[in-house]
Amino acid sequence: MDDLTRRVRRLEDAEEIRRLKALYCHFCDIGYDADGIASLITEDAVWDGGRTFGVHHGREAIREHFRGASQRVTIARHQVMNPIIDVGVDGDDDSASGQWLLFQPCTVGDEAVWLAATYNDRYRRVDGRWLIAATKITVSFFTPADRNWVEQRFLPGREP
Repeated sequence: MDDLTRRVRRLEDAEEIRRLKALYCHFCDIGYDADGIASLITEDAVWDGGRTFGVHHGREAIREHFRGASQRVTIARHQVMNPIIDVGVDGDDDSASGQWLLFQPCTVGDEAVWLAATYNDRYRRVDGRWLIAATKITVSFFTPADRNWVEQRFLPGREP
């Protein structure tokens, strides 16, 4: 593959990964569509929300985690931004990494809250399609909307 072809392919790959992340956020924001989310991840994926949200290994465990999420988080509006996407990590054109900032207004139980976090993702091309192989969520604050992150940085029991 010549240099121009490789560079164009990496740009296309990065754009596909942006779309993949947007679809993940969409499935979360329409009520945590567990099957939709599961369709975007590898069979052996790891979803690591730390102590705040839990750690889940494998597509079926992740699907099960999201099956009940809409009862815990009744409104979510994932706003991801500032992506840093690197295609060809570890010298493998079928792997990539991504970092995204998350700012999310949401409703947990009957409380309006703000969530700010960083996603660190790994992606893998499987049968010509980019999928999420791992995601790690590092929470900066998860605070009630009627207070601020200086007054109360984390909801009780949701400290990282």
